[in-house]
Amino acid sequence: MTNLNTEQGLEFSYQALPMRVKFGVGSLQELPAELDALGLKRVLVICSPEQQATGQMVADALGDRAAGILPEAVMHVPEEAALSASQKATELGADGCVTVGGGSAIGLGKAIALKHSLPIIAVPTTYAGSEMTPVWGLTSNGRKQTGKDPRVLPTSVVYDPSLTATLPVGMSVTSAINAIAHAVEALYAPDATPIISLMAEEGVKALTQALPLIVDDPSNLENRAQALYGSWLCGATLGATTMSLHHKLCHALGGTLNLPHAQTHTVVLPYALAFNQVAAPGAKAALSRALGGADDPALELWNLAERLGAPRSLSELGMEESDIQRIAEEVVGYSYGNPRAIDLESIQGLLSDAWRGSQPQANPGL
Repeated sequence: MTNLNTEQGLEFSYQALPMRVKFGVGSLQELPAELDALGLKRVLVICSPEQQATGQMVADALGDRAAGILPEAVMHVPEEAALSASQKATELGADGCVTVGGGSAIGLGKAIALKHSLPIIAVPTTYAGSEMTPVWGLTSNGRKQTGKDPRVLPTSVVYDPSLTATLPVGMSVTSAINAIAHAVEALYAPDATPIISLMAEEGVKALTQALPLIVDDPSNLENRAQALYGSWLCGATLGATTMSLHHKLCHALGGTLNLPHAQTHTVVLPYALAFNQVAAPGAKAALSRALGGADDPALELWNLAERLGAPRSLSELGMEESDIQRIAEEVVGYSYGNPRAIDLESIQGLLSDAWRGSQPQANPGL
């Protein structure tokens, strides 16, 4: 059931992350109680411009305990946006942040926490999974830097499936596949554990079963709840393991080219998985089970994206073919625990296949 292989047998270290999760339709009503549990009196509500109405609704519900609303979260957390948000939190005398939205809002909250150690309560409205991790990211001068710090881990997460009911179908699909990517990499991470592997497999299963149902009936809260449950599990696996090739590719593509975050993960995942699954038989077996017995998980995810109407090439996201070389050079410059060795030629081939949208393969570019 796990992809852990050692000479001496099963060996691992597992540390649970200190956070509280409140899950269920209508759980947003419990937000004031979450503030009480943390002793917070004056919180800054953070969201993206697109989520301003939802952010305002949350601020209104908190009344005097909302110090203000900051609808300035954008993809990849530009350093200047992080500095501006940190100054705003200081000016308002905020003692915590409530992030409302997806990875952009949560990422901006994490940037404030990184600088001021303010606690975060996350209210996810997408399936990104960032709310379950101590991973932060900042983009400066066209390069995205990431790291892990316990200060940025949300102290409390309120999952209310009703907040995802109006998430557009296209974003629902790409956001969920982004979450699936977290679980895929957790399955072949060098620090994987049996608990994380079980969560990853269950998360992939929940999301891939829910997505076609959401496409058919976007307002069905039972299906939305299943997807949000899957994204919670997938996000938790990312927070407990080491990121590998897939995430490094997406960070480079996002930070350098400013490609859309969830869509980039959606396109890249089958190609990174096709490259790695030949060197990770345990991960491949777990994904096969999660995907209903698929012989080739990478190909199944690629075909699933097509069935769900998701983008399948980097070119359609705005990447130029001439960008392949510099992105490949940036990616091979990282050091990380990928299950299969990489070199410039293999990454160029992988990116070329992903740019064209051709069928993913173990030996890319051929």
